[in-house]
Amino acid sequence: MTASRTPSSRTFLGRLSLPERSAVTDALRTETVGGVLLLVAAVAALVWANVPALHDSYVSVGDYHFGPEALGLHLSVEHWAADGLLAIFFFVAGVELKRELVAGDLKDPRAAALPVAAALCGMAVPALVYALTNVLGGGSLDGWAVPTATDIAFALAVLAVIGTSLPGALRAFLLTLAVVDDLFAILVIAVFFTDDISLLALGGALAGLVVFWVLLRTGVRGWYVYVPLALVIWALMYNSGVHATIAGVAMGLMLRCTTREGEERSPGERIEHLVRPLSAGLAVPLFALFSAGVAVSGGALANVFRQPETLGVVLGLVVGKTVGVFGGTWLTARFTRASLSEDLAWADLFAVATLAGIGFTVSLLIGELAFEGDAALTDEVKASVLLGSLIAAVLATVLLKLRNARYRRLYEAEERDDDRDGIPDVYEQDDPAYHLRMAEIHEGKAVEHRRRAEAIVRERADRHPQSG
Repeated sequence: MTASRTPSSRTFLGRLSLPERSAVTDALRTETVGGVLLLVAAVAALVWANVPALHDSYVSVGDYHFGPEALGLHLSVEHWAADGLLAIFFFVAGVELKRELVAGDLKDPRAAALPVAAALCGMAVPALVYALTNVLGGGSLDGWAVPTATDIAFALAVLAVIGTSLPGALRAFLLTLAVVDDLFAILVIAVFFTDDISLLALGGALAGLVVFWVLLRTGVRGWYVYVPLALVIWALMYNSGVHATIAGVAMGLMLRCTTREGEERSPGERIEHLVRPLSAGLAVPLFALFSAGVAVSGGALANVFRQPETLGVVLGLVVGKTVGVFGGTWLTARFTRASLSEDLAWADLFAVATLAGIGFTVSLLIGELAFEGDAALTDEVKASVLLGSLIAAVLATVLLKLRNARYRRLYEAEERDDDRDGIPDVYEQDDPAYHLRMAEIHEGKAVEHRRRAEAIVRERADRHPQSG
C-alpha cells in the first residue's frame, strides 16, 4: 500500500521534465560511448604495462618530455595527459555544473538537496573510512581524498556492458551526483593539493579569466579568440602552482547556459555539445592510457589488502561510497519529508550507490597528487583504485541485474512513442492539450458510432417494414 502524502511532501526520483530528459539523454549517450573507450584504454594500459616485452616502451613513452621549457611547460606525456587533457574534462564538468545550477535539478534548492547531500556524504564517508583504516593500521593519511570521487563515464560503461536499462530518473540522479562530486573534487584539489603558489602567474591567470568573462558578456564570438586565450590561462594556472585543471572548470562555469529569445540552445550547451566528444572520446581515454598502467600480478594485488593506504582506498570505494551516497539520500529524504517515486524502491538507490563506488579518472589523478614523489606507493594506490572500482562494478552488476526486468519495463514505458512524433507518449499524456485532443477524438468516434447505429436501424426498418 502506498503511504499517504501530506501536502508538504514531495516525490523525488520521479519522471524528468521533457527538456531535462533531452539534456540528460544527450549527455549520457556521449558519456556511455566515452566510458567504453575509457574501459578499452584502461585494459590497453594494463596489457601494455604488464607484458614484459612491452613494459619498457610503456615507461619510456610516458616519461617522454616535450614542450617549451622557457615557459615552464617541458612536461612528460603522462604529465600532459593529467594536467592538460584533463583540463578539457573539467571544462565540460564546469559547463555541466553551470547548466544544472541555472536550468537543471540544482536550480531548485529542494530538488538539489538530495544529490548535493548524496555527493557530500558520498565523499565524507569514504574519506572517513580511509582515515580510520590508516589510523588503526599506522598508514599515511595523505590519500584520504583518493576514494572520494565517482567516475560517471566508467559507471555508464558498466551499465552498457551489462545491458541494464536504468530508468531515466536513476540515470539523471547518477549524472547529477557525479557533477556535484566533480565540483567538490575540484575544490579538494585546489585547496589540499596546492603547495607553492606563484602570485604573479596566479594573478595573470585570474586576469585572463576576467578577459574571458568580459568577452563572453560582450558577445564576442570565434573559437580563434577563445582557444588561444584558454591556452594562455591554462599555462599561467599551471605555472602558478594551482592545479591546471582548475582553469578548465573556471572557464566552463563562465559560459551562459540559459536560452534567450530566438535561441534553441544556450551558448554553453552548444559548446558543451562540441567539446564533450573530445573530452569523453580522447582526453579521458588518453589520461587512462598513461595512468592506469600498473602491475597487476597476484603478489601486487595481494599487497593491496596488506597496506593500510591501499586497503583504505578499496574500502572507501566499495563500502564508504555505498554507505555515504545511500545514507545521505535516505537521511535527506527522511528529514525533508520527501517520498520515493512509486516506480522505484530503496533497493534501487542502494544499487546506484554501489555503482558510485567506481572511482577512476579523478581518483587516479588525486592518487598521483597525494603520493607524488613515492612512485612505488603511487602505483600501489592506482592498483587499489582499479581493484576497488572492479569490486564495486561487480556488486552493482549483481544488484542491478536482480531488478533489471522491472527497469526494462519502466524504460520501455518511458521511451514508447506510438504516434512517432519524437515525443514519448507518457509526456504527451500529461499535457492538457493532449487530453483535449484525445477527448475530441473520442467524441468524434462516439458520434461516428451513433451515426452507424442509426443507419443500421434505418436499414433494418426499410427491409422489414411494419404492417399498417
